[in-house]
Amino acid sequence: MFESILASTSTVSASEFVICTCISLGLGIVIAFIHTFKNEYSKNMLLALIALPAIIQAVIMLVNGNVGTGIAVMGAFSLVRFRSTPGNAREITSIFLATASGLAMAMGYVGYAAALILVVGAATIVISLMGLAAPSNSTRILRIFIPENLDYTTIFDDILDKYTSKSVLEKVKSTNMGSLFELQYNVVLRMGKNEKEFLDELRVRNGNLSISLSRPIASREEL
Repeated sequence: MFESILASTSTVSASEFVICTCISLGLGIVIAFIHTFKNEYSKNMLLALIALPAIIQAVIMLVNGNVGTGIAVMGAFSLVRFRSTPGNAREITSIFLATASGLAMAMGYVGYAAALILVVGAATIVISLMGLAAPSNSTRILRIFIPENLDYTTIFDDILDKYTSKSVLEKVKSTNMGSLFELQYNVVLRMGKNEKEFLDELRVRNGNLSISLSRPIASREEL
């Protein structure tokens, strides 16, 4: 199962090249499908993941043990990195998976490439289904405007203790020509607490000025 399908890695026949390329494209389709599972993606990213294993395999077969050619290829790949926009962690992982499968196919190890994609893909799907990386549904961003004469450090402490299990004052900003302060909190609401009652008590305390309670925007992790 884990033996090479190539008769010799030093000389590759046309039929062996075609077979490896077709298998690489098939593995690329599987990697692209894994990448789309519970993830945001673009059409260009999917096309790249499908083609990348076959391209890597063809390049390594062309190098064929030549050290000088190998160094030139490495330099070309490094230039591609600096000409590309940064990707998030999921995209980089999919690209590395496609690269690894292409390297395995260049040596004819279909079993290794398939097993790698199967294990990594299964782990990715299981983690996505379990929602281990998903933010808590009770996490909110709270923005409150207060007059400049109020002491923002303690004015809402009792209300926050009543309705939230965690509250952190992340930012304070002066606005409206210095007549108002804008406070931004990261809060985790207590189970069973009514959001409207929470906001009503805050409005009474801040003089019925503007208040907003929103979900946090998912961050884009980059490697």
